[in-house]
Amino acid sequence: MSEHTPASKVLDRVLVLEMVRVTEAAAISASKLVGRGDEKAADAAAVEAMRKAFDELYMDGTVVIGEGERDEAPMLFIGEKVGGAPGKGPKIDIALDPLEGTTITAKAGPNALAVLAAAEEGGLLNAPDVYMDKIAVGPGYPKDVISLDKSATENVKAVAAAKGVEPGDIIVCVLDRPRHADLIEELRGLGCGVVLIGDGDVAGVIATTDENTNIDIYMGSGGAPEGVLAAAALRCVGGQFNGRLLFRNDDERSRARKWGIEDLNRIYKLEDLAKGDCIFAATGVTDGSLLDGVKHFKNGKLTTESVVMRASSGTVRWIKGEHAI
Repeated sequence: MSEHTPASKVLDRVLVLEMVRVTEAAAISASKLVGRGDEKAADAAAVEAMRKAFDELYMDGTVVIGEGERDEAPMLFIGEKVGGAPGKGPKIDIALDPLEGTTITAKAGPNALAVLAAAEEGGLLNAPDVYMDKIAVGPGYPKDVISLDKSATENVKAVAAAKGVEPGDIIVCVLDRPRHADLIEELRGLGCGVVLIGDGDVAGVIATTDENTNIDIYMGSGGAPEGVLAAAALRCVGGQFNGRLLFRNDDERSRARKWGIEDLNRIYKLEDLAKGDCIFAATGVTDGSLLDGVKHFKNGKLTTESVVMRASSGTVRWIKGEHAI
């Protein structure tokens, strides 16, 4: 079981459910471009729809993780104000990925999602758009069973011991990238099953919380913004997460300092990334292990499947929507 903070007056129940409208809008717009081979167009459609949906919410929101810095993104850039009540509504920090899996969407692959996390002001790490080394497990393990200070082998053995199985019985999810070749070889050398995913590491991290996936651990490097989004989900349902920012050059290091990050080697745990009460919401764009994708029907209707989670109550709601276009 995860520990829950007292219910927040800022993140009221109405706002929690309204967040699903935002991810639904983004997913529906992106779904019209599934399999069309145009990543930029799919992402742009999701961004525009999400931006419009935010304006319907009574809140004074600030994007702390978005599509990039202002000179890189015309909408939903870091620092942008969103919501229909600037200066009046509750102050909310927003982390978002209107289309987590642009390549997936363009190729009609699995696990594309529209995703966001929301917390009270100051509740989400303002992570720079760099890589992050990550490791995650679901709920039910002893505290600090995983650590980025340990090798992959040591982490697998620790989780196996806690689970009461052999290391070779552990299933690990890893992004299918050339940079993970040594990690994959090490895991398979232990006899582990390795589930390779083409994209969508938010869904990969969340998969560790669902026994039906059989995935025990998520390992490897991916985007830091996605790490914060995944951490927000784990805060709601339980689990453990370690993340450490990875920098390829001095420009990336300077960008991190710009956002207030001084210790460039710090290992971030779950509540370092998403603290206090927080919300996680996602809607499927394409079918995946977490959610079904948007389905279009001849009569002009379509269906969506979403999940919304809240840390303070530990509530997880699965929402199926029918929409008339």
